[in-house]
Amino acid sequence: MRIQFKQINTISNYVSFSRVLLAIPIYFYISQINEIANARNILIALYITAYITDLLDGYLARKLNQISELGKIIDPLADKILVIMIVSYLYIFNIIPPIYFWIIILRDLIIFVGGIFVSKKIGKVLPSDYLGKATVLTIGFFVIAVTANLNSGSILYQALYYGSLLLSFASVINYGLRGMKEIKRETNGDI
Repeated sequence: MRIQFKQINTISNYVSFSRVLLAIPIYFYISQINEIANARNILIALYITAYITDLLDGYLARKLNQISELGKIIDPLADKILVIMIVSYLYIFNIIPPIYFWIIILRDLIIFVGGIFVSKKIGKVLPSDYLGKATVLTIGFFVIAVTANLNSGSILYQALYYGSLLLSFASVINYGLRGMKEIKRETNGDI
């Protein structure tokens, strides 16, 4: 896959890159979550901003006809980098349980490594699907819940916790099945 400058220099890609940069203020406010009065509210606003940029980059890519193989890499990679950073910070500062941290990290690493393997086999990027997006959204809601200091015994907390873990497992299985299907299709010459 050869990448040209015009594939990099798009508004939608810059929006994706900006999502990664949000990790800097997010780290600052998580590290000061109990010292700065409005840290939790600022963090929630930053999470929502990150989600809006995720919606915006895809919309702009379609609207401005800037869909590219590079964009299909940058968008989910920006999501993975930001999610990994956020759950790492929350884990380091003892805000989320260790098991949650490890499941989310392993999910993203498996999908990332699997994505590289599938891309090499089929010559293109396997795009995100609705299950993957729903998983990231549910993880985001859980992150907002813990940031808002929601009681871990509440039904909402438990639903978001277990729901995001269940979707994490389902999304890995789904991605593996989709990857195998595309590899088989490529091998059989059905593409």
